[in-house]
Amino acid sequence: MDDKQLIKNCLEGEVDEFRKILDKYRWKAMSLALNILGNQEDAEDACQDAFINTYLNLGKFDFKKSFSNWFYSILYNRCLDYLRKRRRFYKFFKMAKSDSFRSDNTNNSNSFELRSVIKGTLKELSPKERTVLFLWAKEGYKSEEIASVMKCSSSTARVHLFKARRKIKAKLEKENASMQGD
Repeated sequence: MDDKQLIKNCLEGEVDEFRKILDKYRWKAMSLALNILGNQEDAEDACQDAFINTYLNLGKFDFKKSFSNWFYSILYNRCLDYLRKRRRFYKFFKMAKSDSFRSDNTNNSNSFELRSVIKGTLKELSPKERTVLFLWAKEGYKSEEIASVMKCSSSTARVHLFKARRKIKAKLEKENASMQGD
């Protein structure tokens, strides 16, 4: 059953049909939220909020549009809300942070190092760049679909994707050069 039929069923009183929507989008939503927020607890909270918000606003869904775009747009905005809250918290504690808390795990395997490099690289991307990259790489979205989710023009979505890919390439080239220098 497609998304639009499930929504119609929900709106007609079959609230259990929303469970099918939740099951279909649960892992993709969590993956997107984790990519944006980088924290599992916040990602879980953002997903829960997004699903609740989606359910409460099903009556406002435009059946001429894609449900997944609409849902990802809700989730994206919720993640941005979490980032705004977190930014205030981090500004307060930034001065208390010292280099001694950073771990130098030089005894770990190459695969762990690669995961760390990738994770570090993704953290250097802006939330918009991480979102665009996720929707493009994981979901196969085109710039028009990404633009719909992010409420921007398709050219802006392409710019965000270009910047994200350029940053990743530069970081990986730098890491590769430093590993070859060892």
